[in-house]
Amino acid sequence: MEKTYELAGEQIKAGLEPQIIRVYSNAALWQYLSVTPQIRFNQLVNTIKADYETEFGQALAIGNRSLVVEILVHVYCDYLGLSFNRLVKVTWIQNLVKKLLKRAEVVDCGEKGVDGNRWVWDLLAPFAPLFIKLLPKNMNAKNIKQH
Repeated sequence: MEKTYELAGEQIKAGLEPQIIRVYSNAALWQYLSVTPQIRFNQLVNTIKADYETEFGQALAIGNRSLVVEILVHVYCDYLGLSFNRLVKVTWIQNLVKKLLKRAEVVDCGEKGVDGNRWVWDLLAPFAPLFIKLLPKNMNAKNIKQH
């Protein structure tokens, strides 16, 4: 089921299914994360997980830091791809990057039984605070994310 969470005045879009949550890397999420990202990532994850538990009657079996890292990496890849396509004006390369961006825009976060990459995010989870510090400040200052 599709959800919209109003957080700090931004409309954050997500989806909930048994054992899976989806977060959409859109302009609203970028704007939301542009201020105090450490606090905002935690607020985002806590909000979605609380709603998941309400909807399905059980907690999502994914650690908060694991979720943060997965969302952050997708958002950062989305940012890098869009920035790259602004600089590189070779059509076939831009088309390839656009295909990769489609995958980065939807962050599918599944429990271990349904997400074959969960182990990667779990492995990187202890480094979440470091990754958050590396996130560019005000990512959408150049208005590269328009939807």
